[in-house]
Amino acid sequence: MSTINNLRRQPQQKRGKQRVEKIIIAAAEVFAEAGVAAATIQQIADRASTAVGSIYQFFPDKLAIFNAIFAEHMRLTECIEADFFAQKIDRPLDLGISEYIDAYAIYFEEPIPRCIVVQYYLQPIGGMESMMADIPTLQSISIERHANFYRQRNSNLSIAKSELLSEVAHNIVQGLTPNALKSDEKYRQEIYAEIKDVLYGYLNPHIGDHLLQVSTQKMICPDCQSDRVAKNGRQQGKQRYICRGCGRQFLDRYTQRGYPLEIRQRCLALHAQGIGFREIERQTGVDCNTVINWVKSLESSEDGW
Repeated sequence: MSTINNLRRQPQQKRGKQRVEKIIIAAAEVFAEAGVAAATIQQIADRASTAVGSIYQFFPDKLAIFNAIFAEHMRLTECIEADFFAQKIDRPLDLGISEYIDAYAIYFEEPIPRCIVVQYYLQPIGGMESMMADIPTLQSISIERHANFYRQRNSNLSIAKSELLSEVAHNIVQGLTPNALKSDEKYRQEIYAEIKDVLYGYLNPHIGDHLLQVSTQKMICPDCQSDRVAKNGRQQGKQRYICRGCGRQFLDRYTQRGYPLEIRQRCLALHAQGIGFREIERQTGVDCNTVINWVKSLESSEDGW
């Protein structure tokens, strides 16, 4: 987890890192149920099956724990966004919307995002203002990225119109998601289905599949969003491009392989909670050896930071 870099004391061994991850997951569960104000360090320790002193080794107080949860939430949502923008630009609009909402719907079943939504939208607490001061900026970046995506599907869209469409679509999702999370499973799924229908009906006249045939598509760099992009050979039958702005090389389309990102995130979250590989396989259907390789890959990337 990226939050490890912001701790009071840095865990040096693998076991210490796993303990921190377990504390963060346990705290997210407790905060989502009771709220940060009412939750206690003892409750978090009990949920994490650790001593209170172990928590204070890494975190000075509950707000510091929540800060770590928030940092991890931002990292995971960026993964979802990056996965969405790595898909083919001309995939059917209804499919793209459905996959995007489904990815977040699955993600918000986990403790960390539920904790963030409960606290930010439903139970604001003192001290969160400075912690979340960057949210408007991050939301603006997300809106701009989606606006660029809209213009790739319809080059006749102006920048102002694409940004307006993106902002409205963003607020539709942001406004209805907390209501979905407060509801039971059946009604929650109904809300998600309505979100998909509303987004499709709103966006289809502007970036629908019928516009792809007449739109002169312009390649956009997925890193810096620059349109100063040139062809740079081919790779396995796919066009390669290079951005003259930042130097990023990328393909015109990517083929998704393996399990979806949300399945991998769920498996890693279960592992962080101390659940065995065989039990993870039973719950998710993912082969235990695959989960082991994911865990090793994550640990290797953390050791290199």
